[in-house]
Amino acid sequence: MEDADKRPRAGGFIFALVAIALILAIGFFYLTEHRRNDRRADAVTAAAQSVDDAARVMEEAARNAADRLRK
Repeated sequence: MEDADKRPRAGGFIFALVAIALILAIGFFYLTEHRRNDRRADAVTAAAQSVDDAARVMEEAARNAADRLRK
């Protein structure tokens, strides 16, 4: 009878380990997905910043050209 008592406990322990591993795997997936989205957002922000910087340079060049024409 002692062997029969030990089996359900071992099965429950294995089930608990599998459940914890599954929870950790799902958590890892969501954490890495969030980081991936952050990197994409950072790339879009950097591209928008580059466009903004270029527009500011063009604005300054146009202003300088207009000032030279007025003189």
